[in-house]
Amino acid sequence: MRKLTLICLLLGLMTVAVPILYAQDSCLSSVCGIGQSAIDAYPRPDVTPLEIDEELLYDRDYRQLSFAVTIYDAPAGASVETLGAGYSFVTVLDESDGWLKIDDGRWISHIDVEEPYTPSRFAGVLLPQETLPYTMAWTLRHLRGAETPGGEESANNRFLYRYSRVNIYSTVEVNGYNWYQIGVNEWVHQFKVAKLLPIPRPEEVDTHRWISVDLYEQVAIAYEGETPVFATLISSGLSDWPTNEGLFHVYVRFRRTLMSGAYNQPDFYYLQEVPWTMYFDGDIALHGAYWHDGFGYRKSHGCVNMTVTDAHWLFNWSEDEYDFANEDYTGPAVYVYSSGEYD
Repeated sequence: MRKLTLICLLLGLMTVAVPILYAQDSCLSSVCGIGQSAIDAYPRPDVTPLEIDEELLYDRDYRQLSFAVTIYDAPAGASVETLGAGYSFVTVLDESDGWLKIDDGRWISHIDVEEPYTPSRFAGVLLPQETLPYTMAWTLRHLRGAETPGGEESANNRFLYRYSRVNIYSTVEVNGYNWYQIGVNEWVHQFKVAKLLPIPRPEEVDTHRWISVDLYEQVAIAYEGETPVFATLISSGLSDWPTNEGLFHVYVRFRRTLMSGAYNQPDFYYLQEVPWTMYFDGDIALHGAYWHDGFGYRKSHGCVNMTVTDAHWLFNWSEDEYDFANEDYTGPAVYVYSSGEYD
């Protein structure tokens, strides 16, 4: 569970019209929030979602391994390695008589894998140069808004799919938690959305292009100077494997790379061809995650997961920060922080 702090009131880069705040005892259901005419004037966030590149998204045949798997040097050949049971995905490069090639000289039986896995089609957004008049948020689950702050979801309200983009027009506190107005008589609990909260450029950020990672909202934002240009949902480290806060720099990049760890442990993982990877803090990286669709929630062993689409965009965008001709391999600054505290 997450507990909101009001540092968003400090974040004026994208929100000049700060959402109206009401105390619980001063908000009657008939007068809460802003009205129809104001909402009609700005019914949805004025942002541009990244286009989905179908070829990029489906250029690999990703398969999850069902259990411990023996790897052979050829179809029905000699055993070369055994992968223990865990969270493992491989990339199928070729098939031959029920055998699947996952790398040069590495084959597994087709009975050891699940059906092809489809990566998430969620994509982040390009931000306009002008300031957004209201804070933008993504819904984190399918929902209908309540008609009043603190109420139950109402069948009278529109159905919103997970990852819908909404405006937050006003805020009411109920029993210690914030409820956000996202439409006329439409209210959602703070845990059901992730907010886009740009921050002022920290003094220690020393690159023109830089990235902020908000661990509380689970949102990453790319900046050029003081200006936010792109934002998306991420999945950072779980409590047992937290993503460290602080200022870092991307120090090495891979278009595709193997990630594996926790051998012979219950949380063993083996992930082939992790796409668009940028390491910034030891073994912690920004990268695409083709193996889940739970963005907006912590899910990783410390890395900052993004969709394949978003990681590809960020990888290409960050390249202009390097000066390879002068052997400058220091990448964009990555500022990791938390705008609130988990309960």
